[in-house]
Amino acid sequence: MGDPRRLRKNYSSPTHPYDKERIEKENQMKKDFGLKNKKEIRKAESKIRNYRKQARALLADRSEFREQRQKDLVNKLVKSGLLQEGATLDDVLGLTVIDILNRRLQTVVFKKGLASSTKQARQFIVHGHIAVNGRRVDVPGYVVLTAEEGAIGYYGPAPKIEIKREHEEISPTEKPKEMIANIPETKPSIPDKEAM
Repeated sequence: MGDPRRLRKNYSSPTHPYDKERIEKENQMKKDFGLKNKKEIRKAESKIRNYRKQARALLADRSEFREQRQKDLVNKLVKSGLLQEGATLDDVLGLTVIDILNRRLQTVVFKKGLASSTKQARQFIVHGHIAVNGRRVDVPGYVVLTAEEGAIGYYGPAPKIEIKREHEEISPTEKPKEMIANIPETKPSIPDKEAM
């Protein structure tokens, strides 16, 4: 059976790891959604792959339980906000990785304006400042259900949010006049050779 403390990997790596187009696309997704690493993209891809696999199996199924299973799958995806009401199995086959990444708690917190960036949203979640239905959630990849969307807020007092301000770039060689004026003129002290 295996060691229960050792968890199985719940994603699969790409078959061609050095595909330039895929790498650029993943880097852009990682930047846009403030992800920690590409493993989070792989997990989202795995979820989408599983939903599509279930949909294809249901399309090929000819048993009397097909309609009920189809309703269950579509209702599950509607509750999680991935599909709209009245969706079909063709809509399940049309899901993309971006659909899953948009439903992550980190993205929803940023879109609700509780954080000024996706990176800050991730930090608030990991540090325990975000609650869903009054319960603290510290997993940035938590998939937010549509019923929970209105119940997302701060856990306890709201953390301070610093608004990013645009400022001029200062090269390392140039120092502002104010900084130069505040630096005292000191000469390094060199010990006398005779004192040693």
